[in-house]
Amino acid sequence: MVTIATTVAIFGAGYVCGSVTQRQANADMNDVGGAVGGAVMKQAGDSGGALGTAAKLGTSISDMQEQVNGLQKNLEILKSIKSAIGG
Repeated sequence: MVTIATTVAIFGAGYVCGSVTQRQANADMNDVGGAVGGAVMKQAGDSGGALGTAAKLGTSISDMQEQVNGLQKNLEILKSIKSAIGG
């Protein structure tokens, strides 16, 4: 009985500590173009075929994510201006 209680207590403490200190995942792809992998992605994109198509899709998604991030930043600025005006 003591062993089970100890196991449950250790698991519970680990769960609480893990959920409190959990950080948000962030896929930062901004440096891929200039990194060593960026040259490989460009070469794969130029090669054509399924690999080239996948590389182009990955680059397009990366570009779209940058645009979405910029739009979200602009939206936050507009909301702060609206609240400052009193709207």
